[in-house]
Amino acid sequence: MQYNNEHCQYFNLNFLKYVLAKLFLLRFILVPNYLSLSWLRLSFISTKYLSKVTLALIPLLFLSYSINTQALLASTVKFINGSSPYLTYDNGVTKITTTDGLLGITISDGTSKTTYTPANNISTADNPIVLLKENQSFADIGMLVPPTTDSITLNALIGAPYNYWGDDDGDGQGTNGVTATGNLSVSITDKENNAVSRNTVLSICDAPYKVVLTSTNGSLTTQYGVPNSSNFSSSNATYYISPKSNPKICYARPNLDSGEGEYAGPDIIWNPKKGFLVQSTESSSYSRNFPTTGANKMYFYLEIGGINVSTLTWPTVTRGDFTVTMEPSNDDLNPTVRVILTGPVVNSKEASEEATLVKPILPQTFEIVGYDNSNSAVLKYGFVLKEWFVARKSWGMGYQDAERYCSSYGYRLPNLKELTNSLDTSSLGFVGATPSSNGNWYQRNIGTGLLSEWGATYGYYETDSDITYISKNIWSSSTNENKVFYVSPDIGMVGNSYLDWVEYFDAICVYP
Repeated sequence: MQYNNEHCQYFNLNFLKYVLAKLFLLRFILVPNYLSLSWLRLSFISTKYLSKVTLALIPLLFLSYSINTQALLASTVKFINGSSPYLTYDNGVTKITTTDGLLGITISDGTSKTTYTPANNISTADNPIVLLKENQSFADIGMLVPPTTDSITLNALIGAPYNYWGDDDGDGQGTNGVTATGNLSVSITDKENNAVSRNTVLSICDAPYKVVLTSTNGSLTTQYGVPNSSNFSSSNATYYISPKSNPKICYARPNLDSGEGEYAGPDIIWNPKKGFLVQSTESSSYSRNFPTTGANKMYFYLEIGGINVSTLTWPTVTRGDFTVTMEPSNDDLNPTVRVILTGPVVNSKEASEEATLVKPILPQTFEIVGYDNSNSAVLKYGFVLKEWFVARKSWGMGYQDAERYCSSYGYRLPNLKELTNSLDTSSLGFVGATPSSNGNWYQRNIGTGLLSEWGATYGYYETDSDITYISKNIWSSSTNENKVFYVSPDIGMVGNSYLDWVEYFDAICVYP
C-alpha cells in the first residue's frame, strides 16, 4: 500500500501567501476611508501593520511545514504495511502463505474441520488420520491441488477456472496484477501401493491410504503492495488416511494361483489379488458367499479392515459332522483370520471292504463371529456348505476302479459341473457349470464347482488337506457316448478318454 505525497510543502507556502494577500485586500474593502489616504500614509500603514501581521503568521507557516515534513519528506514515498497475498482453495477461509500451509490438507464433515500440515502431522500407517464423515472421496479432502488433476503449476492455480488466491488489501487486480511460480503435485496410493484417483471413495478394506504432497521452490507476487509476495520452498509431506467406517470383512481368500487374467472371475465376485468379495452380510442369503464346497483341512483367509483381529475372540463353530476353526493373524498390511474346515475324511490310503466314511447332513450353514472384550459381536461372516469332497491319497486308478472306490463309501464320482465351469470350445461334447468361463479352463466364481471356487489343488499343503495329494487329472462321472471326461487339477481344463482305455487318474468322491 502506498500514498504519493510529493510537493506537499509547496502547497503550504502558497496557501500562506494567499491568506496574506486576502487579509491585506480585505482591510481596504472594510475601511473605505483608507482610499482617501495619501500614498505616503498608506505606505506607512502597510509597513507598520502588515509587517506585524506577516510576523504573526510566520509561526503558523513553520508549524504547518514541520508537521508535514516529519511525516513525509518532499521527495520520499511513505509505504504502509498491509498483508501478503495468499493461496486458498476455500475462498479465503484457509490462507496459505508458507510452505507448511502449501503442503497442508483439511478434512471436514460440513460443520467442523481439522487442518493438518507438516508441522502437526503425526499420522503413520498404524495411526492414520480418520476422516470425519462416512463415504467421502479424496475430492472431499481440502488441498491446493484441484480435484481434477494430480499436478499443477502455481501460476495455473491462480488463473481461471481455479482462481485459488486472494489479497486482503485488494492488491493484484488487473492484467498481470498477480503472478506465481513453482509446482505442486499429489500422489495417492492404497495399502497395497496401488495408485488411487481423486474421485475414489475411501474403503476401509484398502486403508490406510498414503497421500504425498510435493512442492518446488516458488512464489506468489502482486504488482503493488507491501508486502507483495509469499515464498515457498521445495518440500514434501506424507499423510496416512483412513475412512470413517466400522470394521469390515473385506474378502474371503482361497488359493490365488491361476486366479488372474483369463482365470479371473467377474469384478463383482473376484479380485485376483484378494479373492472373493463378500456377497452378503445377511444370514438369509449366506449361500451367496464363498465357499459352497469343501474338503477336509481346506482353508481360506478372511481379510479384515479397520480393526486388530487379535483383539477379537473367534469361537469354533460346529455343525453336524463339520467343524470350522479360526486362527487370527494380525499382519500389519493385511489383518486376516484363517478359517479351516474339518469334516469326514478317509484316514487310510487304501479302501477296504470294511472301510466306512461318514455321510454328512448337507447343506449346513456356518456363521463365523468375532467378539470383543465385552462379548459383543463385532464381525460376522457366513456361508452355506452344500457339497463335501474326499480324495484318495494314493497313485491314480482307472475310471471303473474310481467309481467303485467312491461307491464303497456311499459317495460318488462328481460330474463336470461339480468340478469346473470350463467352456467347451473344441466340440468335445461336455457341459460345465454356469456362469461359464470363456475357454476350456475354469474361471473363479462361487457355486461353479470345487476347482472354480478353491483353485489349484496343490495350494492347501499347510494343513495336509486331502485335496493337496491330487496331482493327476481327476475323473468325472460325465460321459459322451463311449468317452468319459476328466479335469486337470490346476486350471480345471476338461479332456476325455475312451472308456475301454486304461488311464490312471486321481479319484475325488463327493457327497451327496
